[in-house]
Amino acid sequence: MPSWRSWHRPLVVFSAAMAALAVVSAVGLVVDDRVLVGAPIWAKPFKFSVSFVAYCLTLAWMLTLLTRGRRIGRWAGHVVVLTSLVEMVIITVQVVRGKRSHFNTATAFDSALWNTMGMTIVVLWAATLVIAVLLLRTRIADRAEALAVRGGLLIALAGAALGFLMTLPSESQQAVGNLDASDAIGAHSVGVPDGGPAMALTGWSTTGGDLRAPHFVGMHALQLIPLLLIALVLLAPRFAPLRDAGVRLRLVRVAVAGYAALVALITWQALRGQPLIHPDGITLAAAGAILAAVAGGAWAALRPAAGELPVRTAHDDKEPVA
Repeated sequence: MPSWRSWHRPLVVFSAAMAALAVVSAVGLVVDDRVLVGAPIWAKPFKFSVSFVAYCLTLAWMLTLLTRGRRIGRWAGHVVVLTSLVEMVIITVQVVRGKRSHFNTATAFDSALWNTMGMTIVVLWAATLVIAVLLLRTRIADRAEALAVRGGLLIALAGAALGFLMTLPSESQQAVGNLDASDAIGAHSVGVPDGGPAMALTGWSTTGGDLRAPHFVGMHALQLIPLLLIALVLLAPRFAPLRDAGVRLRLVRVAVAGYAALVALITWQALRGQPLIHPDGITLAAAGAILAAVAGGAWAALRPAAGELPVRTAHDDKEPVA
């Protein structure tokens, strides 16, 4: 892995700033007892800042993998920083004002802030897409690493795109009509109003569907799939099958397919107005099928193919750790 000193510096600096904001928000959670839409008012900046730390650090590393288009990638990274900064400034300003940041159209000022957030989110997504396209065109010697990076990015883009569903008027808002005079347009929850009973930590609804679940799970494929590959490489000295680059590639294929299926499943569950923690029989059956497919795929991946010789890479040239 390239030295962290070669990572995209603005993304690293922004991640450090978000870590500091996470600490400030954590203090706010303790000392500020205000509640907004059923959640502690500092919960949103805390969750967003922690998420941005992981998101931007991962992109900062991924940009070091580019073999061509580095200048375009560097500028795309700058755009991610700028748009993320605008979003966090608006979220924090609204917390200080005691107002909602998302979906808030109560006043002209609130509406302007929400519209600005909407535009920055679109630009941020487009900048991440540019980085993904550059990485799809980059030659990465280790095929498992290439798949982990590209698969994680593509699933993350799909997860981020699910956020656009939240900006659409909910069924209850459409039923009331006169959206121009509404205090809010859009919602996290499906089938129930925002701000009802919710899960601890995440704040996801326990009485209806919640689009934040697939949005969150999808976006963090960006970190989790590459981390899986790192774990496989670290375990390779102790587990002989993992020393084979072909085995690791097949395991990453299974992980990417299984993760994509999971995001699709919980998106479908949320759109049906079903809480994540209260799945019905159909959802459980689909989850069971995905789990069985992943388990079967992992078992098959660990078995050497007939007549196939183990493939070694630079990761495998080190002596096993005693």
